[in-house]
Amino acid sequence: MKAIIFAGGVGTRLWPLSRKKTPKQFEKLIDNKSTLQIAIERLQPAIKPEDIFISTGEDYVDIASKQLKEIPRENIIGEPVRKDVGPAVAFVMGFMKSKFSSNEPVFISWSDHMVKDVDKFQKILINAEDLIKKSTNKVIFIGQKPRFPSVNLGYIEYDKKPLAINNGINIYKFNSFKYRPDKETAEKYFKDGEHCWNLGYFITTPGFMLDAFEKHAPELADLNNKIITFLNKPNFKEEFKNLYSKMPSISFDNAVLEKLDTKDVNVIVEDIGWSDVGAWEALKEALETKKSDNITLGDTLLQDSTDNLIYNYDADKLIVGIDLEDMLIVNSSDVLLVTQKKSVSKIKALVESFHGTKHEKLT
Repeated sequence: MKAIIFAGGVGTRLWPLSRKKTPKQFEKLIDNKSTLQIAIERLQPAIKPEDIFISTGEDYVDIASKQLKEIPRENIIGEPVRKDVGPAVAFVMGFMKSKFSSNEPVFISWSDHMVKDVDKFQKILINAEDLIKKSTNKVIFIGQKPRFPSVNLGYIEYDKKPLAINNGINIYKFNSFKYRPDKETAEKYFKDGEHCWNLGYFITTPGFMLDAFEKHAPELADLNNKIITFLNKPNFKEEFKNLYSKMPSISFDNAVLEKLDTKDVNVIVEDIGWSDVGAWEALKEALETKKSDNITLGDTLLQDSTDNLIYNYDADKLIVGIDLEDMLIVNSSDVLLVTQKKSVSKIKALVESFHGTKHEKLT
């Protein structure tokens, strides 16, 4: 099986650490490692380094290569123009088909997540690969059993009764996607045993997915097919940029996933300790053992304080906090961010407001 990790986002929700030049997935957030490095580690040994591919922006290929010494440079794919995820998935699937085969099992994941139960995660990968090899015209989603009624995540609805049990892993019938619910609906999903968090993780084959693009997003598929014909040709880079820039900006969900026949989709639902650490409050939730914990990095000193995240990237400065609660403090070389954790959703709009001002250089 091959794995593709998407690592192309900018990540303004983790500002001021995450910037255009150094997005969140390349920054040292956990144990002096980036989330991209951690994503690579948790795939091994189930998937070998030479079978792992990275999809990122052209500007980030060098950064990714420096961080991922074990991944062959040719396995790092740089998109020449920033588009939505639909075109990115189409291209990498065409790339995998050209390089390997239509029926090669391919696992898709993302670079800004945490998974605590790596052993179970790898067991799921091995089981899913086995299932896809037996039925190549399929998609298998991996879902996380909800730990709380999140209103910030998408959900997958599935049948309560498993279709099958494969080596101790339950396989469920997929019913539908449910996007970010309101509080009341999220609480219902949390309790009913028929909904899991949608991680965006799935296993399929290039042949099946490219056929789905042909059927449901023909304009995108046509451009993608033209790009693939230039692979391994001297003018590939030029044609890639030219044709990729014409791709419609459409999400993968809207282009394909929402339109798949449910009979072609299964779900594996387990508690793998998954967290999306694409925002500061999510990072806090992922690293804490209980809500009252203080999560710190760098030179910090807290007294009579609970439920805070304090990240200090300035080795020459000590951050001291007294009687703090529910606070986020991030100290970078040029910005000190201080806010309540409940207000971090406002960070993205704040950073976007910097465009055209003297603070634009901070984005």
